[in-house]
Amino acid sequence: MKKALSLVLAAAMTLSLAACGSSGGSTQAPATTPAQTEAGSKAEGGESQAATEAPAANFKIGILTSTVSQAEEEYRAAEAVKEKYGDMIIHQTFPDKAASEQETTISIALSLAADPDVKAIICNTAMEGTAAAMEKVREKRPDILLLAGVPSESPDVICAAADLVFHPDVANMGTAVAEAAAEMGATTVVHYSFPRHMAQPLNIARHDNMKAKCEELGLKFVDGTSPDPMSDAGIAATQQYILEDVPRKVEEYGADTAFFGTNAGQQEPMCKAVFEAGAIYPMPDNPSVFYAFPGALGIEVPEDHKGDVDYMRDQISAKLAENNMTGRMGAWSAPMHTMFINCAVQYAMDYCNGTFTERADMEHFTQIFSDFAGGDVSVRVYEDIESGKTYDNFFVVLGKFITL
Repeated sequence: MKKALSLVLAAAMTLSLAACGSSGGSTQAPATTPAQTEAGSKAEGGESQAATEAPAANFKIGILTSTVSQAEEEYRAAEAVKEKYGDMIIHQTFPDKAASEQETTISIALSLAADPDVKAIICNTAMEGTAAAMEKVREKRPDILLLAGVPSESPDVICAAADLVFHPDVANMGTAVAEAAAEMGATTVVHYSFPRHMAQPLNIARHDNMKAKCEELGLKFVDGTSPDPMSDAGIAATQQYILEDVPRKVEEYGADTAFFGTNAGQQEPMCKAVFEAGAIYPMPDNPSVFYAFPGALGIEVPEDHKGDVDYMRDQISAKLAENNMTGRMGAWSAPMHTMFINCAVQYAMDYCNGTFTERADMEHFTQIFSDFAGGDVSVRVYEDIESGKTYDNFFVVLGKFITL
């Protein structure tokens, strides 16, 4: 799974960027939106109330995801959407070595655009080469709606090529983690990272927001430093350190200690060690029930339940209950990539059906995400932390938190 994509974007976002909020190569300028909106509408069962009941039969939507071996959750989410809507969905995958095979990505995108019935293309996760592919598509088919989720390329590059870009709200997740920890009864929050990550502005912002909220809520905040998985010692050293240090921290600060880590390699050993110590795990850095939990808790997922959110929630909750850990772990109500794929498809369908006309419509986007999550989802325009520049067609999303 491409668990490190958010970190790649975090590094990319440190660049000094040219404005792309005026829609770059899109045929219609994105809507001028406020810096942040919050949707209050809720829906049962994850269905969008903002959406039309059934898609029109005169268009298709192309979806480009990672392969199942690279990012199982997003791949299976796309397959589930295809099963739901049939031939209206065309699902293709990025090459596994996308960074070095960008011409392949361009060819795949152009093959989708060659079908005159394709009216929207969604790339999630938007790997290296997505912007170039979208530019080529734009030259031949300016009518196609182009959506890019969780991009690996810098905001100035991807925003100029796509009509709408979306990504989890990394910076404000720091506040959310602290609030979740307090809700779970934590008295201390331990934040694990390492110098390479803490040189990246988004990671710094998340850390600082988490620390500030902890201080506001009266929680002790502790910085922990693990080995960098990119060092000579590798990921094994990172994981071993986490497995050994979590019990030490619990012994020092007590079981009501919450743990968070900035790196994908930290998550499974952290979840496992927290479970064994009876501590608190507010959410992984990728706040999905498919991420870290299965391996850490020894959950075997049968083939007929791959990508099944309700099944995974039930299995996690049962494991936690067995260890008197109910309510001491959490995630987003809708797994990140599952939500991104489903909501992007709904957004594209509604656009193609004429429900709205602005290609980057924050109000409609927020409504769809809130309905799917079953509660309020925060959406705001991305603002570069260093320059203060905003990107009107780049939305960052903070999902609805739940305890397990």
